Amino acid sequence: MEELEMALLEGEEKMDNSIAGYEKELTTVRTGRASANLLDSISIDYYGVPTPVKQLSSISIPEANQIYIKPYDKSSIKLIESAILASPLGLTPQSDGNGIRLILPKMTEERRRELVKLVGKMEETAKVHIRNIRRDMNDEIKKLELPEDDEKSALDDIQKLTDSKISKIEDITKKKNEDLMTI
Repeated sequence: MEELEMALLEGEEKMDNSIAGYEKELTTVRTGRASANLLDSISIDYYGVPTPVKQLSSISIPEANQIYIKPYDKSSIKLIESAILASPLGLTPQSDGNGIRLILPKMTEERRRELVKLVGKMEETAKVHIRNIRRDMNDEIKKLELPEDDEKSALDDIQKLTDSKISKIEDITKKKNEDLMTI
């Protein structure tokens, strides 16, 4: 029975980690407001090492629709500009010699709908992760060779846990989509 509880706790922890990863990934999808989190996915090749922009610069939000990136090493400005241009953010960096200004354009209805679709794909990936963890948990329970009633009860518990985590993902997605569609 201790093995069963360990398997359930371990599976729940993996599901929670998967949800936390999904929430972190959602911070890279921009809403109408500027946020330093938009730069989380951008890295540059800095002296042969892929390095996140956040580690190479200070990032500030001077206005609601602007991000200002001030690299600690001015020689990295061109690299950061290139990485931003190559990213899926769809932003054009403006350099002033000391730093880079990103101005977030007003989001069009079309762009908002594209982002909602992107969030939908991210949501489905997160749900697949949860279902894969459920499958692994079910396999582990079956290997324990428990009495039939205990095994069925454990599998039911796993399904209830899975349903609750998928529901949580759907709630997170709904909130993000509301943020995206709010003008």
